[in-house]
Amino acid sequence: MNFPQVRLRRLRSSSALRELLQETRLTTNDLIYPLFVQPGTGRKDPVSSMPGVFRYSQDLLIKEVEEAHELGIRAVLLFGIPEAKDEAATSAYDDNGIVQQAVRLLKKTFPELIVITDVCLCEYMSHGHCGVVRDGVIENDGTLPLLAQTALSHARAGADIVAPSDMMDGRVRAIREKLDYNGYPHVAILSYAAKFASAFYGPFREAADSAPAFGDRRTYQMNPANGREALREVLQDIAEGADMVMVKPALAYLDVIRAVREKVLCPLVAYNVSGEYSMIKAAAARGWIDERQVVMESLTGMKRAGADLIITYYAKDVASWLREG
Repeated sequence: MNFPQVRLRRLRSSSALRELLQETRLTTNDLIYPLFVQPGTGRKDPVSSMPGVFRYSQDLLIKEVEEAHELGIRAVLLFGIPEAKDEAATSAYDDNGIVQQAVRLLKKTFPELIVITDVCLCEYMSHGHCGVVRDGVIENDGTLPLLAQTALSHARAGADIVAPSDMMDGRVRAIREKLDYNGYPHVAILSYAAKFASAFYGPFREAADSAPAFGDRRTYQMNPANGREALREVLQDIAEGADMVMVKPALAYLDVIRAVREKVLCPLVAYNVSGEYSMIKAAAARGWIDERQVVMESLTGMKRAGADLIITYYAKDVASWLREG
């Protein structure tokens, strides 16, 4: 049968019917809230390129997480802004570093909160790259021990999940072996498996103070034009011990999310990155779009493409909107 016997609009004729037949649902349980923690007390510094996003000292971080937790958000992703940087990223794996302190405080205050930590060196390196630099080259193998030590320090502090975002070859295996050998086999790894060298990261680099001092990250982050290579990265990380994998960014890479979903059974995370957030904020501020509707449509699209979880700076807003109905 075809039209006029078949009328697809019949199933869209009322809001109740549309809700009943909705195929993809976004819930608060799907959200991971990324947060920036910095030294000091009483500090809540705005990120100018990301309206509504702040860098928090630990005392105010607790208040922000409490608000998010009351809205039903159960997982956060921590990024640290250290007091000092050097060419060995020593603040990244200092057991008394800013992230390590924040993890201990969060787990003490909210024992049931899922605390995920970003494992990278760029915020802690004086040159801003994600690995050790020798003679102008970002070294792969020389970086692995530092990443593994950073992940171990986060696990010791109480992190539930460590998330390597550096894109060095072999880092998942190095981290898994380090955690297991030191008695942390229960700590999960969320790998930034398909992380592209994207122009959408610009605002984040202001927030994390992590822009490279020279060159770019294209020798280790992926070519945005490559989809098959993304699958190789994902499968390699799973083979090395990743418990969950991520595609980053999300909106321009929905095809990659779908391709990964069709290949793997483990949880899949999409990162709704800073540039995606800031574009919506800028257009909404000018009255060009309906912010709430565009955000919900965008995140629903990520879910529809196959993401199980979404990291988004809109997490609190979305949780509030979902509560309102």
